Amino acid sequence: MNANISNPENAIEVRNVHKFFKVYEDKGTMLRERIVNIGRNKYEKREVLKGISFDVKKGEAVALIGRNGCGKSTTLKMLTKILRPNEGTIAEQGRISSLIELGAGFHPDLTGRENIYINASIFGIKNKEVDRRLDDIIAFSELEQYIDNPVRTYSSGMYMRLAFAVAINVDADILLVDEILAVGDQAFQTKCFNKLRDLKANGMTIVLVSHSIGQVKQICDRVIWIENGLIRNEGPARKICDDYLDDMELKRLERVELEAKMRDEKEKENLENGELSQEEKDAIQEKLQNSMKCQELCSQCGPDARRSGTGEAEFTDVLMVNDKGEPCTRFSTGDKLSIRIKFKAKDTSKQLNFTFGITRSDWVYCYGNEMLECTGHTITGQESGEVVLTIEKLNLLKGAYFLDFWIQDEAGVEIDCVHNLIVMYVEGDTGKDHGIMPMEHDWEINAN
Repeated sequence: MNANISNPENAIEVRNVHKFFKVYEDKGTMLRERIVNIGRNKYEKREVLKGISFDVKKGEAVALIGRNGCGKSTTLKMLTKILRPNEGTIAEQGRISSLIELGAGFHPDLTGRENIYINASIFGIKNKEVDRRLDDIIAFSELEQYIDNPVRTYSSGMYMRLAFAVAINVDADILLVDEILAVGDQAFQTKCFNKLRDLKANGMTIVLVSHSIGQVKQICDRVIWIENGLIRNEGPARKICDDYLDDMELKRLERVELEAKMRDEKEKENLENGELSQEEKDAIQEKLQNSMKCQELCSQCGPDARRSGTGEAEFTDVLMVNDKGEPCTRFSTGDKLSIRIKFKAKDTSKQLNFTFGITRSDWVYCYGNEMLECTGHTITGQESGEVVLTIEKLNLLKGAYFLDFWIQDEAGVEIDCVHNLIVMYVEGDTGKDHGIMPMEHDWEINAN
């Protein structure tokens, strides 16, 4: 339902919006099928939004985040009036431009130039106005060579370039963007981000739906976290994004652990199945042994640890401890930690080099080092032993991190490799730094 803005400072007001869809089990598409199957058109009422309310101020950049199916894209489509709420009201003021679905409004058999005029007309732009802006639109899209080719010959990235170039050149007050900024090469994504910043600086209101938390942190002032059709939390972009990532990682680890248990139980059932050949049973037994190897190796083992390598040497125990020597996986920024790594070698002629890496839960590689590069030494001629890696000051900010371990030979061949062996949590940070790591710094104020 449409309504009038109650606060002139707001560009968008959403009040108690509900949205449901009818999902049919057996609905005929032809008249004959509907007559024959009359009474069989059963459906499930699937409620996507269960009463959400929020405001977006003029000139503000707001992101809607959440898991797939939480209702964020449905919300954006209602803001564009593609969909209408079943209950509640949505009020907006100003011209709206949207990038909801890639290439929506494009005709595949018409050229890029012709589609610019068609797409602009959807936003209410007259041909004379498009004539004036045509060169700017084409230049921004970087499609000068292809602008007179049919758009069916375009790649998905070229579609996005053209659609984005039109959407940002219509002098809109509100820009709605759904995920498609993930399409295209890195250079053009950077160009789009910079353009969004310019538009925001010039007073445009932006509502963005994205799974790319890095993009959200860079562009948006505020974030609305939707979960199960309700607003779970909203607030400053950096804080809400960090809380969301922590929650997502916790749920992911719980799911991985559950799936691993279910998979092992299934494999054990298959192993007891008398119909399998000995070869199949041996393969299952090997899988189960490999699954157990990581857990036996490390009492702090993460649920999705995986192991590979030639096996000429192997880790026998890995333990992470705090500055008191106590086993620990939860630290604060600046803490001291040590990792005690025990090993045994089947081939003592190998020169063993130990490598360590830290990756954040969103797959940003944060840090790594090699024993050989740091000390100039490898280990050879020992059947077993222990190495200890000590980090005097953990310069990582709040988040979940995966720890990877390698044993390599002098040629760099992986002898034993364990990815995601330990999940380390940094829970308390400085509170004054942002990003991945803190840096020593000073502010100096010079009075005139």
